[in-house]
Amino acid sequence: MYGDGTRWRVCTGVEGHTNVSRAAKGIVGVVALFIICSHQPSSAATSFTDPFAYCAAVGTIDTPDSRYTGPRMPKAIARGLKKAFAVPATAPLTPFLQNSFWRCMDGKVYACSVGANLPCQEKADTSRTPTPPMIEFCQGNADADGIPAYVTGRATVYAWRCTGGTPTVVREVTQPDARGFSSTIWYEIPPR
Repeated sequence: MYGDGTRWRVCTGVEGHTNVSRAAKGIVGVVALFIICSHQPSSAATSFTDPFAYCAAVGTIDTPDSRYTGPRMPKAIARGLKKAFAVPATAPLTPFLQNSFWRCMDGKVYACSVGANLPCQEKADTSRTPTPPMIEFCQGNADADGIPAYVTGRATVYAWRCTGGTPTVVREVTQPDARGFSSTIWYEIPPR
């Protein structure tokens, strides 16, 4: 409260815009503030058809929610993935439209295509503990140079081998991004 008997009130609108109202003390001021703030756009009620505007507004989300009302896979994102994969311009866009996912991280659009059995929807597996299928594989292949992905799981961040019948990590082949997904299969897609 200030010496003149008024207070600053803040109404926050969509996309971080802030509207400040100086309301008089008392019931009149509260009513005035309610009227002013209730007429501000609400980010919860805002919907988006543009994935880039959506991500800029929501910041970070692993799967688009009900605020995004556009197509499941927008063509702008599919074209960005096609470019990220260095696919010729004459190649069809359909595989990227049908077999891809997108999300928001730090206000930017990221996308992944499952074309080569990539685990787009799984978080990266950073465990260095062998799984029962790895142990079983190494018991039958004591000194195998590598353990196949169908045994390790496609989400592991490590290359594995068998050493004397025991699964061992050879090296790290990818790192998780800030949200835990494999950073080598998710691409930042710039706006058009």
